[in-house]
Amino acid sequence: MLAIEGLRHDIGGRTVLRVERWEVSASEPALVLGPSGSGKSTLLNVIAGLIEPTTGEVRLQGRALTAMRPAERDRFRGQRIGLVPQRLHLIEVISVRDNLRLARRLAGLPADDHRIDAVLASLGISSLADARPANLSVGEAQRVAVGRAVLNQPAIVLADEPTSALDDLNCERVITLLLDQARSCGAALVVATHDQRIAGRFDRQLRL
Repeated sequence: MLAIEGLRHDIGGRTVLRVERWEVSASEPALVLGPSGSGKSTLLNVIAGLIEPTTGEVRLQGRALTAMRPAERDRFRGQRIGLVPQRLHLIEVISVRDNLRLARRLAGLPADDHRIDAVLASLGISSLADARPANLSVGEAQRVAVGRAVLNQPAIVLADEPTSALDDLNCERVITLLLDQARSCGAALVVATHDQRIAGRFDRQLRL
């Protein structure tokens, strides 16, 4: 489902990422491990089509991201790739529900409040639908970000350092939440982290 071949990305003449070959099957959870600066975030951005690599190919569901025109890649990302970034990038002046509505609209998909209600319920945050992100706790905001990532039933969910600032209990909760939500929409899950506490939850691993 995800296939990477001969991937290299250079910045300022320096190679910051190199992956010769890596594959993740449909609905499979996978972990990218490595210290800060090893290229984990760069790899997720390449998989998401936010960065075009210097060389190599990334294919998702048989389609080469680098072969797409920018507008096509943006539409494909919105519909087939769910992102949980380190900085959650929720829009604080609109409600939780409207943040999710916006994710549908930006992906070129029709409004679907029934789907939004179902996702919020599955995350245990239905009561927060009308709240603004500025008034949420860190954990609540993270749940909203996970909901936004799975809302459009993507083929793959990418999560960048989702547990690095959490204590052990909340670390376990967030990883379980990501695994459960990805499984519920039939998505592969790729988590990039330097947090060794979660390594035992993933059979498929890539170390940078």
